[in-house]
Amino acid sequence: MKQTTLRTAILLCLLPSTSIFAAGLDRSGQSISAFLQPGNYAEAGITVIDPTVKGQAIPALGGEKIGDMAEDYYFPSAAIKVQATDKVSLGLIYDQPFGADSSYAKSSKTFGQLNPLEQTFEGTTVEVKTESLTALIGYQPNANWNLYAGPVWQTVEADIALRGNGYGNSGYNINVETEEAYGWLAGFAYQIPEIALKAAVTYRSEIKHEATANEAFAFGTRPAAALGISPEVDATTPQSVNIDLQTGIAANTVAFANIRWVHWSQFAVTPKFLKMVSGSNLIDYSDDQWSANVGLGRKFSEKWSGSALVSYDSGAGNPVTTLGPTEGYWGVGLGAQYSPAENYFIQTGVRYMWLGDADAKAGPNEVAKFEDNTALAYGMKIGYRF
Repeated sequence: MKQTTLRTAILLCLLPSTSIFAAGLDRSGQSISAFLQPGNYAEAGITVIDPTVKGQAIPALGGEKIGDMAEDYYFPSAAIKVQATDKVSLGLIYDQPFGADSSYAKSSKTFGQLNPLEQTFEGTTVEVKTESLTALIGYQPNANWNLYAGPVWQTVEADIALRGNGYGNSGYNINVETEEAYGWLAGFAYQIPEIALKAAVTYRSEIKHEATANEAFAFGTRPAAALGISPEVDATTPQSVNIDLQTGIAANTVAFANIRWVHWSQFAVTPKFLKMVSGSNLIDYSDDQWSANVGLGRKFSEKWSGSALVSYDSGAGNPVTTLGPTEGYWGVGLGAQYSPAENYFIQTGVRYMWLGDADAKAGPNEVAKFEDNTALAYGMKIGYRF
């Protein structure tokens, strides 16, 4: 298989919307595929998610219908890789690996209530955002092996408001100021270019954040700071392993698979004031996440290529938090790549997902059921070789 065909095949193995609506708070999938491209390479992309997540409160809370609470969101990504010498490569990758965006209706009795201070109705809202910058150095002792490692810089911030009788009408707010912390990754890749065989295993460490949180109950009239409660809150983003595989199966055709494990079962966010009053964590998960993407990529001409995949995500346990009340998904996706010239391309992809049914909990109590929900993801990426 010619080298130009191999390069196209590798790119096709990763649609712009690789991870999209995964278990826990997982978003980007933390791919390092750009670093494994041959020669000097740079890319930039964006993925947009349009989920629809509806449910129904349990009978004990009135059994009301809960409208779509999942906000549309997008996340950008960018990477650059430089082959400094025949045996040493350098890379830098930006992504937004974890996050959540939810907004429940203000009129909901389960997740909305009247703010007596403002005399306005408010709904439960959740916004969690992380940003990550990964620096990589790779050593290639020969044409087949690539050993790589590097530090990871990560920030996290959150703004969450809990409303309604699902939360005991507590009027709880928490704002977590932007905080940075560091971790690391390491891995290896093996390839046989003549048959488009490529395999890579990448481990990312957990990253412990010690952030400052502003907590308050009763719409801010009971702030934690005024009661002498420590504003510190610990949150450790989980360790993970990515396995990427591909092989040529016919002329201009490859089969590929991506498998990801994330250690969500050890993840918990426990603000001190919330724990003292309710005895519960703000966020936690019971199971680890397993996900996979399996598909085919084919080069149709010197300028056009396409790919198709099937995807699966196990979820991170059930019941789940009200931040994202789904348990994994099944999905199908299509991708296309147009290469006006040999040194650059435009890639686009779309994926449709059937989201897993889930029971939503507030603290230890189940408050609602979410069933028969879906999501649509689409993205675009531009790559350039220099």
